[in-house]
Amino acid sequence: MTSPTFEVFFAALPLLVVGVLLVGLLWPAARVMPIAWLVACAVGFFVWGMPPAWLLAATVEGVITAVQILFIVFAALVLLYTMLRSGAFDTLNRNFADISEDRRVQVVLVAFFLATFIEGAAGFGTPAAVVAPLLLGLGFPALAAVVVALVGHVIAVTYGAVGTPILVGIAEPMSSVSAIRATIEANGMTTTEFAVEVAAWAATYHALVGVVMPLFAVAMVVYFFGEDRSLRPAWEVAPLCLVSGVAFAIPYWLAARVSAAFPALLGSMIGGAVVIAALRAGYLEPESRWEFPPESEWPDHWVGTIRPADARGVIPRGHTMSPLRAWAPYVLLVVSLVVTRSVGPISRFLQGDTIRPLGVGLSLRFGRVTTGVGEFAFGLFGFEWTSILGTEIGNDLVIAYLPGTWLLVSAIVAIPLFGMSRGQIAEAWREASSNLRSPLVALVFVLAMAHVMLQSGAHVEGLDSMIVVLATATADAVGPAYPFVTAFIGAFGAALMGSNTVSNITFGPFQFVAAESVGVPRTLSVGAQAVGGAIGNLIAIHNVVAALATVGLVGQEGRVMRLNLLPLVYYSAGVGTLTMLFSYVLFPGLF
Repeated sequence: MTSPTFEVFFAALPLLVVGVLLVGLLWPAARVMPIAWLVACAVGFFVWGMPPAWLLAATVEGVITAVQILFIVFAALVLLYTMLRSGAFDTLNRNFADISEDRRVQVVLVAFFLATFIEGAAGFGTPAAVVAPLLLGLGFPALAAVVVALVGHVIAVTYGAVGTPILVGIAEPMSSVSAIRATIEANGMTTTEFAVEVAAWAATYHALVGVVMPLFAVAMVVYFFGEDRSLRPAWEVAPLCLVSGVAFAIPYWLAARVSAAFPALLGSMIGGAVVIAALRAGYLEPESRWEFPPESEWPDHWVGTIRPADARGVIPRGHTMSPLRAWAPYVLLVVSLVVTRSVGPISRFLQGDTIRPLGVGLSLRFGRVTTGVGEFAFGLFGFEWTSILGTEIGNDLVIAYLPGTWLLVSAIVAIPLFGMSRGQIAEAWREASSNLRSPLVALVFVLAMAHVMLQSGAHVEGLDSMIVVLATATADAVGPAYPFVTAFIGAFGAALMGSNTVSNITFGPFQFVAAESVGVPRTLSVGAQAVGGAIGNLIAIHNVVAALATVGLVGQEGRVMRLNLLPLVYYSAGVGTLTMLFSYVLFPGLF
């Protein structure tokens, strides 16, 4: 190995390449990530001495994880486009829009509750790309629609796509790094149980810091897009915003203590129902109506190629579907996830274990075979590949247990429920498939890069991986102040890679080892990482570009990112302060 300084440089080199090419030069992720993977492989081979078999095995491990995420994304998009093409989603949005014509109330209902719900169900940049054009259709300036759509859903991102950032982003890498897995198991937990603890602490951070995000979103709209550049209109709806934050945070926090799959879904559904009921009963409605300046006075950078008047067709007036029927697929999704994750025998069966109802053994797995490239266990809906290419690396694909399966089931049930035609069905699936092409290459290679970095020390006893080297260097640099920067690190990862899940996969083990080195609770640091990964979505170039494209405003990425630095700094600093307080004062004895 080289000197410590050069070792840290080479460990960071793949991430530096991502930062320079993706953020600095604005190259598309599909071009950047294969280059970053090649750089990680070169560093692994020449600096860490990884044999080619280990490099390929780590890449395969990352590709299998990418397939899991892509399956969830595809299924989530199928359900989303099924809702859109059937008119069900228009019904849901019209219900929100009809409650109040005040722009501040619409921010709370559409940009907060609807966006957090979509995040919980779909994730992966979907909320901003769907909510921004809906807000445009309601009469918002394009720039305001994008900014508030990004800000409004950030509290839900840690549990987006029915918990993927935790279930895949935390549990998977903790399990794949043998030293971390051994440490967790030595403390009487499995890596899955550790991920549940992380989910609970992440929700605690979010609930305490994010409870004011509805007010923050409204304040940004009225200050930056109002006539007077004043926060007074925001204070007028502070009671509504704070009640909304609390109504969301309570079920959200309670759900996170059970599973990472439900917090965003239940928080938005229950909180939204409470607030809508209060508004319909005449409570919390502002005394005066707030409106944007006349459209003729809007600066050019507020609007794109699609004007608000052009987009109002997004929300048709002639919908006839009842709200109960429109919500039914998502209710089925939540019930399915609750049952498959909370009922022990069903959960174990879907994950491949053998259960014995009435003394009869049942299992989805039906065989195991050893080959020259590893050992395979096959099942009805998945497989497990261990000892990949003769290494200690392994991974599995358990389709039956993945949230994507239940997203697809809900989408299929919705077809007869909504009376969809063959053309509508084909269009929904075609749009879902076409939207999968863009992230496919980037996601496969970024996860391949992350797993090469994670496994770079596994081939030699006592050799630290690139991630461990970076974690140790960071911990040494900031010392006892390390808990304060955990959320900033997570945000940095998500901003670079465009995904909370990928940030967690890349930096979750980093945070675990750094916390161990500093002597603070690992659960708290990894929980702060999971929150930081959500915060980074505010300025993630992928999300920003996707949202701007839906309102015809591509080219204003820098303006959006500069505005969103305000909530990013607030959120990261708030979580950092709580992590310091929890680590050194309130809960220093946690694992």
